[in-house]
Parts: sequence; structure tokens; C-alpha cells
Amino acid sequence: MTTVDSARLTMRRITEPDAVPAAWAARRHRRAPSHDGRLLLIAADHPARGALAVRDDARAMASRPALLDRLATALERPGVDGVLGTPDVLEDLLLAGLLDDKVVIGSMNRGGLQGAVFELDDRFTAYDADTIAAHGLDGGKMLTRIALDDPGTAQTLEASGNAVTALAQRGLMAMVEPFMTVRIDPTRVQNLLDPDSVIDSIHIAAGLGATSAHTWLKLPVVDEMERVLDATTLPCLLLGGDPQGDPSDTYAEWGRALARPSAAGLVVGRALLFPPDGDVASAVDVAADLVHGGAR
Repeated sequence: MTTVDSARLTMRRITEPDAVPAAWAARRHRRAPSHDGRLLLIAADHPARGALAVRDDARAMASRPALLDRLATALERPGVDGVLGTPDVLEDLLLAGLLDDKVVIGSMNRGGLQGAVFELDDRFTAYDADTIAAHGLDGGKMLTRIALDDPGTAQTLEASGNAVTALAQRGLMAMVEPFMTVRIDPTRVQNLLDPDSVIDSIHIAAGLGATSAHTWLKLPVVDEMERVLDATTLPCLLLGGDPQGDPSDTYAEWGRALARPSAAGLVVGRALLFPPDGDVASAVDVAADLVHGGAR
């Protein structure tokens, strides 16, 4: 597994705070986001929402140096196109020299903290469209949970719509991650993962913003994916989630979903960064083959 010098990162943050904007300006960009129309992105924005668990380990992502090492291993594998993260994580990867020639997506709304009574208040507390454009990132991602019994959903929809418009005005990808969601109790919410609920979320998300020209959807892999993906012509990236079962079953599900024309790739974090056997490189290679196959 690749190792990141975390102590050096901290010292640079202390002594060279201007190194971050300078590194963004110097970052080498891809000529095109994808060479074959598909993307494999590594997700690293869970910690900013207080979501540190992987399977039965509640503190799996608590160590930032350990997480950075796993991210470095993943990003250096062939077929990995880029990363999705919050400013703190992306800037660590940037200073470590790991973002050249990568697609970089900034996570925008992390205010709906896991387990909070205000979890469905998905405020935009991280990246904004101006900063994404100024630093040369490739787009922004917004979690858009839709709870019909929660009045805060209206504000979330408005904020997501404004973000879609702002990103599109700058020619940047707006990655919308929608869920129909219900509150189970004061500190627990549940995303509805039946096909019809996902289809409903797709139609709501696709209509956000003044244009859909730069909108991509980030969708869960659920039953009846053929019918789910038939709900939109927008490009869809499939999310990996936190699989509980046999990884081979998960990979098979991803493969079947990726066979659909609108499935443009995967955005996966925990499933690849924390595989049951600990072999990050091998897990990432399987995902890369599913997304790109011989095109790698």
C-alpha cells in the first residue's frame, strides 16, 4: 500500500498555507475527463458528514493518515479516473502530488451530519461553485435527500437547484445524488432503495437547476436497474455504498448495472478503500475492469 507523508503535509500547512492555491494552479489537467465515455471515481467525502463507519467498524475512517494511504493506493491504480472529496481531503491529496491528470469533484453539502436531529438539513458547508471553478476542479457533487414529511427538503431542493445552475454556468459537472428518504426516529433517517423510490428521486433530481446540460446523477445499485436507468437520459454514475455481503456478489451487481447505456461508471469509496481482505489495489482493479474493461 502506498504511503503518504502525513507529517510533512501538516508541516506544509503550518509553514506554507499558500501552497494549496499554488498547487491547484499548477495541477496538470486531463485533456478530457474520460477516454472512453466512462468514469471510475473514488469517493472520500464521508468523514465530513461524521460518517466514519465501514461495515461493523464504527471508527474505520477515523485516522486521516491511514485513509490517505488507502486513497493514494487507489488513485495510483490504472483505470482510476479521479476522486470525489471535501476540501480538506482533496488538499491533502493535492499537496501529496496525487491529483495530476485526475478528474476532481468537490463535495458541496456536508451539513446533514449523520445521526443529527438536523440530518435532513443538507446545507452547503464545503465547496461552492466559485471555488470549484477558481481552483480548476471538474465539478461539484450535492447530496439531495427528499423527505416528503420534512419541510427542510424544500430548502435542500432550492440549494441543489442553485448549485446545478451555478456549476453549469461555468461549464462544470453538477453531480446530483438523490434519495427519497424517511425519518425513522429523531436521530435516524433511512434512504428508500426500492426501484420506484429511486425512480421518483431521479425525476425530481433531473429537473433541478436552470439547465441539465452538465447534470450527472449518482445513483444506488438496486433491484430492477434496467427499469431504474430507463427513467433518465442523463449520464449516471453508480455508487458503491457500504456492502455487507460477499464482495463478488457486489461486483456482479455492479457489472450488471454497468451494462445499461446510461450507466457511465462508478463512484465508490468504502467498498474499495476498505475491502474485507484489506487488499485495496485488488479491489480497485476489479472495479476498473468493470468500468473500463480492455479500454484501460
